[in-house]
Amino acid sequence: MPATAAAPDQFRAVTTADMVALCAADPAEENYVAAIHFCHGFATGAYQCYLSLAAASEDNRFVCPPDPVPSRSRIIADFVVWARQNSQFMPEPPVDSIFRYLGQRYPCSQ
Repeated sequence: MPATAAAPDQFRAVTTADMVALCAADPAEENYVAAIHFCHGFATGAYQCYLSLAAASEDNRFVCPPDPVPSRSRIIADFVVWARQNSQFMPEPPVDSIFRYLGQRYPCSQ
């Protein structure tokens, strides 16, 4: 997976493309540490919000990771690969794409 430079404008994370650039930042880039921390913080916050909604009602539950749960770094790396393979979602808000990926990768059994 090729690394990219994380530009300051991408820290707004308006699109999935912004999020992918942050999550796949090149370790040699000046903004690498900030980009990776932003990526992980954004993803973790979104997932924590989902868990809160899912706890309130089983009807809200559609992501069911395996036990043991893969590492956050592994899930984010896999999301980046998925997003690049599904470039039609790059203009969408990143939270939409994150949950589209998670729902496809870790669906709850019916």
